[in-house]
Amino acid sequence: MSETIMSDEFPDRLSVDPNSPYYNADILSRDVGIRFKGVEKTNVEEYCISEGWVRVTAGNAKDRYGNPLTIKVHGPVEPYFRDKK
Repeated sequence: MSETIMSDEFPDRLSVDPNSPYYNADILSRDVGIRFKGVEKTNVEEYCISEGWVRVTAGNAKDRYGNPLTIKVHGPVEPYFRDKK
């Protein structure tokens, strides 16, 4: 399932964690921005467009594995490319 053509379509779900099954390095290399409820968010760890939620970091708190703690927040999600290729 390898595509040589870069499209401007986003996956329904995307994560910045390399251990996640929703991680996509090709799309993340294009500098993805997220608007959540009309506001630019810079601390988004994962999003899902169809279910309408984002996971954002909860301050500096870490879980027992050293990963940042996240909170799932519901609302309209609008991903976009900042690089405008």
